[in-house]
Amino acid sequence: MPKLEDRLQLVERLCARDDLSTDDPYDVWKTGLGFEVKDLFNRHRGFGAIPAAALTLVDAYPNNRLRIGYRRQEYPIVRAWAVLALLNIAERTGKLHRSAAALHHLEWLRDHSCQGYSGPCWGLGFRYAVSAGLVYDENMPLTTMTPYALEAFVRYTTLTGDLQFVPVIRGIHSFYDRDVRILEETTDYIVLSYAAMEDRRVINAQSYSLLSLGLLRPYLSSTEADSVTTRMRKLYEYIVRNQREDGSWLYSPDGRSFIDCFHSCIVLKNLEKVSRLIELPKVEAVIARGYAYLLRNFRVEETGLFNRFSQANKPGIVRYDLYDNAEMLNLAILRGDRTLAEALAGAIEKTFVRGDNVFSQIDWLGLRRNRNMLRWAVMPYLYALSLL
Repeated sequence: MPKLEDRLQLVERLCARDDLSTDDPYDVWKTGLGFEVKDLFNRHRGFGAIPAAALTLVDAYPNNRLRIGYRRQEYPIVRAWAVLALLNIAERTGKLHRSAAALHHLEWLRDHSCQGYSGPCWGLGFRYAVSAGLVYDENMPLTTMTPYALEAFVRYTTLTGDLQFVPVIRGIHSFYDRDVRILEETTDYIVLSYAAMEDRRVINAQSYSLLSLGLLRPYLSSTEADSVTTRMRKLYEYIVRNQREDGSWLYSPDGRSFIDCFHSCIVLKNLEKVSRLIELPKVEAVIARGYAYLLRNFRVEETGLFNRFSQANKPGIVRYDLYDNAEMLNLAILRGDRTLAEALAGAIEKTFVRGDNVFSQIDWLGLRRNRNMLRWAVMPYLYALSLL
């Protein structure tokens, strides 16, 4: 198994680069043809199934290495992950000069926020056909992307004492306060939008908003902080109400939903982080049930890896995805499960890493695909390594 120093050198080498543009598994769906095919599939699954399957297979095999018709792109979440990983290394080594690259990435994030909103916010950066009748444009901020940038700004400020980004942090509160929509609210719970529009109820998005509000609280006035605390308790109540008896969460309580590994990990990861910021009723029991569900339903003993789905809503060709395993590694570290963390880190290295290349997927034939794609999922893997 690689030494800790070798792992950290890998993290620093990839995260400290000035240019973090990358290929991406969504490249095919970002093309004009790909967007139209995905939109057709969302609106008319029967008509769209054949062209969607054809594009998937072309992208997965002949064009996976060639990348014909695709272009590399910068993603805000990649910059944010790089900041967080570099700061983890700087903290553990006591060498804050190593945070110089992190500062460069934070400046990039500050300068590449979505435009036209009440405060700094970030999204995917490409037009995405979500479902029938729902499309996010390239400037649409998301409650699942913005928290990574927010956490990066907060982490840098806390670790270095440099206050230059405090106005950015406070500005992000304006985005959550004014642009994120309330889809449903009672005296007990609240449901917030996924994007800055009336869109859809998604469980992991509620957990991301919960984390963001927790990170923002120390930077707000007492009146604002009290309001945020109330909203946090309502968000938490909604998440708890939607946890099923077996400990799992559906991706969304609406429609043809699914249960996958990495979104389940994200809900638990965010709850774990928030529990260190504010007291939440019975949160340990909630997290423990969810963690036990992951171990029971996703872990494959023969390989030591974690599967994609325990409940799928469409067919696929992926056997193992690095995103699932990177988020599980992150969660195991947060939970203090070092036995699982070391075993999983070794299984990931054995399966997904070949020399200087990190692959994001293993398909149903056992072939490695999606080489060095930072957003999905090299960066979440490197971030987890920086915590190990």
